[in-house]
Amino acid sequence: MSDTDSRTPSWARPAAAVADGSAGRIPLAAFAVATAVDLGSLLAGWHLGHLLAKPLLMPLLVAYVITRKAPRPLIAALLFGWGGDLALLFDADPAFLIGMGSFAAGHVCYLVLFGRGRTHPALGGAYALALIGTVALLWPDLPADLRVPVAGYSLLLTAMAYRSSALGLRAGLGGALFLLSDTLIATGVADWPQAPRPEFWIMATYVAAQYLLATGALAPRQAYGREVLQD
Repeated sequence: MSDTDSRTPSWARPAAAVADGSAGRIPLAAFAVATAVDLGSLLAGWHLGHLLAKPLLMPLLVAYVITRKAPRPLIAALLFGWGGDLALLFDADPAFLIGMGSFAAGHVCYLVLFGRGRTHPALGGAYALALIGTVALLWPDLPADLRVPVAGYSLLLTAMAYRSSALGLRAGLGGALFLLSDTLIATGVADWPQAPRPEFWIMATYVAAQYLLATGALAPRQAYGREVLQD
């Protein structure tokens, strides 16, 4: 077994060819349309459009990755993201905690997905500094009952963002955008000054993050599939 094989999770070494992708065009196109509707609704201040489009995003992305023979941890991560999306549609502290818990479960699934692939230690140091600095700055302004949950979630989120680079640049960028998106949410909870239309920026970075993580996870799987065909 080669060094590359030993670092690759078992799900990423299929014994059969990867599908040609034609079956995934419809759900992927629908995902793009739902994303455009959601982001456009947020820019226009049309709350109903956001309520209708947001719950469709992750199921459509799940439908797409299933057509690409996605590994189970990826599907689970996206479904937990969907659970978080639904919870955050409700403006209440219990819903926020439920949503954070669902996203946390998704991050655990992503960590399983990333396996033991190599990541750069310097990147880990940068993420550690970002985590410490962000939590330290936010801590005094967070509601007292949310400080510990937010800090714990931030640790898990940062670990996911760092480990995502094990699957390459695309997934690594997705992990970084996920961290940015949730940091924007945290600054809103801390009642920091916000950019115009903050929900737009939160959703734009979040949707891009999930898409990049999903497609970044599929890319090595497809590459290994092509290697099998060539052998």
